[in-house]
Amino acid sequence: MRAGAKPIVPASEVPALRVTNLNAAIDRDMLRMIVSKYAEGEPVERVSILRNRDTGEPIGVAFVNMTTMRGAELVKDALDGKGLMNMIISTQVQAQGQARKVPDSVKELTSIDPWLEPFTEELAYRRSVADKWLDTLTSNEGGILKFADSYKYMGIHVNKDNSITYNEYAPNATAACLIGDFNNWEHDVTPMVKDSMGHFTVTIPPHKDGKPAIEHNSRVKILLTLPSGEKVARLPAYIHRATQPPKEYNNPSYEARFWNPTDKYIFQHKRPKLPKSLKIYEAHVGISTPDPKIGTYNEFTDNVLPVIKDLGYNTIQLMSIMEHAYYASFGYQITSFFAVSSRFGTPEDLKRLIDTAHGLGLRVLLDVVHSHASKNVEDGLNMFDGTDYCYFHSGGKGQHDQWDSRLFNYGNYETLRFLLSNLKYFLDEFSFDGFRFDGITSMLYTHHGIGSGFSGDYNEYLSPFAPVDKEALAYMMLANDLCVQYSKTNDCTITTIAEDVSGYPTLCRPRSHGGVGFDYRLAMSIPDMWIKILKHKSDEDWDMGGITHTLANRRYGEKCVAYCESHDQALVGDKTLAFWLMDAEMYTNMSVLSPLTPVIERGIQLHKMIRLITNALGGEAYLNFEGNEFGHPEWLDFPREGNAESYHYARRQFNLIKDDLLRYKFLYAFDKAMNETETKFTWLNTQPAYVSLKHEGDKVIAFERANKVFIFNFHPTNSYVSYRIGVDVPGTYRIILNTNRVEYGGHNLIDEGKSVFFTNPLAWNNRSNHIEVYLPARTAIVLASESEIEQSGN
Repeated sequence: MRAGAKPIVPASEVPALRVTNLNAAIDRDMLRMIVSKYAEGEPVERVSILRNRDTGEPIGVAFVNMTTMRGAELVKDALDGKGLMNMIISTQVQAQGQARKVPDSVKELTSIDPWLEPFTEELAYRRSVADKWLDTLTSNEGGILKFADSYKYMGIHVNKDNSITYNEYAPNATAACLIGDFNNWEHDVTPMVKDSMGHFTVTIPPHKDGKPAIEHNSRVKILLTLPSGEKVARLPAYIHRATQPPKEYNNPSYEARFWNPTDKYIFQHKRPKLPKSLKIYEAHVGISTPDPKIGTYNEFTDNVLPVIKDLGYNTIQLMSIMEHAYYASFGYQITSFFAVSSRFGTPEDLKRLIDTAHGLGLRVLLDVVHSHASKNVEDGLNMFDGTDYCYFHSGGKGQHDQWDSRLFNYGNYETLRFLLSNLKYFLDEFSFDGFRFDGITSMLYTHHGIGSGFSGDYNEYLSPFAPVDKEALAYMMLANDLCVQYSKTNDCTITTIAEDVSGYPTLCRPRSHGGVGFDYRLAMSIPDMWIKILKHKSDEDWDMGGITHTLANRRYGEKCVAYCESHDQALVGDKTLAFWLMDAEMYTNMSVLSPLTPVIERGIQLHKMIRLITNALGGEAYLNFEGNEFGHPEWLDFPREGNAESYHYARRQFNLIKDDLLRYKFLYAFDKAMNETETKFTWLNTQPAYVSLKHEGDKVIAFERANKVFIFNFHPTNSYVSYRIGVDVPGTYRIILNTNRVEYGGHNLIDEGKSVFFTNPLAWNNRSNHIEVYLPARTAIVLASESEIEQSGN
């Protein structure tokens, strides 16, 4: 960059400056061209005027160099010599010189990210859509929490006198009746009454002996009469239990069952407090067994929870809990939203799982799917009352072509009732500690993210003309409002995580500041990066700068969940990191009795290093998909017609870590040590790291975070003696984690007892001090100061 350019700094640190969008009167292309020439011919974007806060006088230009992806400022003194300031001033409409008033409702957003200032009016409008819903719900329902209590009377419920009341929303139907085993499926025995809002209701008195008229676990349906006279049977939308009929039945559709056990599970443990940092273990109950079958809630409780606790994770993210008729959908084609998957056991079994987890100090998140629904009609919500718009958008707007599923109408009152009460149902009845919201990119945009790339230009997200679904955005805000209010009234902390590939700004800023309100977003570019590197680059061609950029590139003030791989990377057609690294040799050379081949040696060392650098640099929380902690050797493939309904790949082989003769134990031991070290010394959920070194020739990366020093030597063959590393805080440092330990499959090349590092006051790599360390090839070490080690009890 030429003289006169300097890095962008936050507006809070330069109070005299403010950033405003270019006025429409200026020729944007011409300005970009001039600035580009000044920036040595490199392409530029996000060109904005810097103005004096008090006078509104133009004093510079800010822009992003699209080659280096770095922001810069050109100040007035440098620009005057090129005549650029005169051009800017002369082409600006005079009114543009006046400071834009930032709406109070989004002021906090611009204090963190001044690039948002040109979009404050649109941000304020988007917030107002959700705020108006809050006002409506307060007026009509007594507040969002009471509105979300709708699950307590919608559906089938037993009253204090053992009578049963059933409420259902089906506005298009002209008549309805409840049918089932309890009345021998007679059509006219239990008619329902329709109110003016489209709700049908019936109350069934108890038997003469005082027992409820509908037996526990018996089958039920609602029979609706359509305006055409046609009668259609549906599963109640709020049903709490749905099961697959026996295989000998000709009809494979799920059956609704009235769930009213006499021995309801009673929770023994309170929700654990929110830990300092989230270390998440993503799991699927059905595959959590080494046997070729569907695992159960009880097996997970007894066999997998102890493993998760031993590994040092503090949060479990459960997939595929909401009922789905098609097992191979991985739980993402929901048919009954208020029912938990009956394949794995009963609702009481799931409650026992969560309660046991809480007793172990483990929090449990639900992978909630509110972005779409199954197209099933007989056992789903589709065409529920004979129309395609009962809960969904009508026509093509209500269809997701890529997922072959239905899309909710988030501006519909009853859809909001259904979805918000669905969240509260899982909080109240199962004591979940939060939610991971699946596929919200599809919700955020009217194009659902299909065929659309995102460059990061704020106009793509925040322009009034951007293809953003403001009703869906408002729903997400309301969902986070619900979780915040629930936390306050129940003395707990409900955590929300968003899965978004687009990078929508303000997604994880608080609702009170004008953001969407999620606590975390998944850092979805990280696993893609690792797969591309392992698939396309030799070790000598790994780009240290590219790795650190991807890991550290996140919106300031918005927390990310970092991960190397999740369930997405384990699915058939892809490979896990371990399989990319070691491939077929995992089948033949993972025994400690066999020679250590170059492929297995490389795979074990890089597997540990990739996980550690992702954990330490990639976010404020960390996620692992079950089995990957020990390098699970195979992909996931659910039973389907294409694989002869086989369960061979729909399982996790936890037995591998129990065999002391297999090298999987090394990866397991390192993952456990990494989590334990983070718990003891804490670097997740702290301020982002400062990367002091990314040496392409040496293949070395070094950074500091939370006063810990992380050093990675990715070179396949070169080891370094007395390698100089810059550090900011002077003192004496020792090793707290070392991937080269023999118990982690390393070679004990570092004598940790003699590895004491004293800082030298000579500055190095923009740090005030430096140390000199020994770095074996393909090794990572983490250092902490002696004083911190003493305080930790070591």
